[in-house]
Amino acid sequence: MSTLAATAPTPADSPESRSYNRIKRWLEISDLGLGLALLIVLLVTGWSGTLRDLAHRGAPQSYTLAVFLYVLMLLLISKAVGFAPDYYSFRLEHRYHLSNQRLRSWLWDEFKGLVVGLVLATVVAELLYALIRYSQQHWWLIAWAVFLGLFVLLAQLAPVVLFPIFYKFEPLENEELRRRLVLLSERAGTRVRGVYKWHLSEKSKKANAALTGLGATRRIILADTLLDHYSDDEIEAVLAHELGHHVHKHILKSILVQAGITFFGFWLANEVLHYAVERLNMFEFLSDFANLPLLVLVSTVLSFLLMPALNAYSRFNERQADRYCFQSLASVEPFISSMNKLADQNLAEKTPSRWVEWFFHSHPAIAKRVTAAQSWAKSNS
Repeated sequence: MSTLAATAPTPADSPESRSYNRIKRWLEISDLGLGLALLIVLLVTGWSGTLRDLAHRGAPQSYTLAVFLYVLMLLLISKAVGFAPDYYSFRLEHRYHLSNQRLRSWLWDEFKGLVVGLVLATVVAELLYALIRYSQQHWWLIAWAVFLGLFVLLAQLAPVVLFPIFYKFEPLENEELRRRLVLLSERAGTRVRGVYKWHLSEKSKKANAALTGLGATRRIILADTLLDHYSDDEIEAVLAHELGHHVHKHILKSILVQAGITFFGFWLANEVLHYAVERLNMFEFLSDFANLPLLVLVSTVLSFLLMPALNAYSRFNERQADRYCFQSLASVEPFISSMNKLADQNLAEKTPSRWVEWFFHSHPAIAKRVTAAQSWAKSNS
């Protein structure tokens, strides 16, 4: 291992990178603000009740169909309100030369996203209000168990059902690289069901890789933008990090953390819903689906408040996965070079401010990850 390479300082962020990430953060904040404002307006003005009445008129004999119509109208309004930030985000990627996607393709993806969102939101809403009608006192507890099961199921199905809706995948043709990655996975104690080339370049110039799915759907996906510009050693380093999550059981731990948060979230939603019905008289009964914006509001606010803590937990997991990567490779140099190349290619901030990293980042700063690799190399040289 080259000591010089292992101790070289991390290049500073470019003005372009800082500008891009600053605008992205403000877009995220404005998108959240618009979403919260929409939910509050729907509740305060009574427009949510108007949408409910329209849904009942469209399906006077069917509560289930009325719920679907309400969800459809709510989703369309939400999409219309958020279209401007979404479009600006699309233009931002082009402005900073990070996107290959044409407007027509983006609009098609937006439509597909709307359809997928409608299907998932309808399933959630139908289950939710069916459980409320079945048991007004214990619906939240039953819903917690049901939704936890759906969360795990979705994690299994996403690589084979959801991802292909938006991207093309094909088995990796590089047999030598495929063999190396499968061997690396086996050393980590996991069996993958295949290694796939992810045609990300059709839409983006960014690079990425992931270990996706659970059980029979677990697979390695490598963006073609990664395969075209990174050495096999660098790609192996990227995957070794992902396998570190498996070795440290981060997926299982994250599911348990999510289970605890979801349990509290459903309990809180039940308390807020009962208060709104019994004390504030905002709704006539608990199963009035005009209260859906209130449930979404509770979930959104809770997620926002917990974001710094969840990001801190995620950064802890990422550091553990990095250490596993260091231990699994003959040299940390491919990890260091891949981190710097990914940061440059994706315009990621290597040295964000402390508060930005604390609040927004689910991964440690690139500079800190590189420093950790260099320190590990020194202590083990």
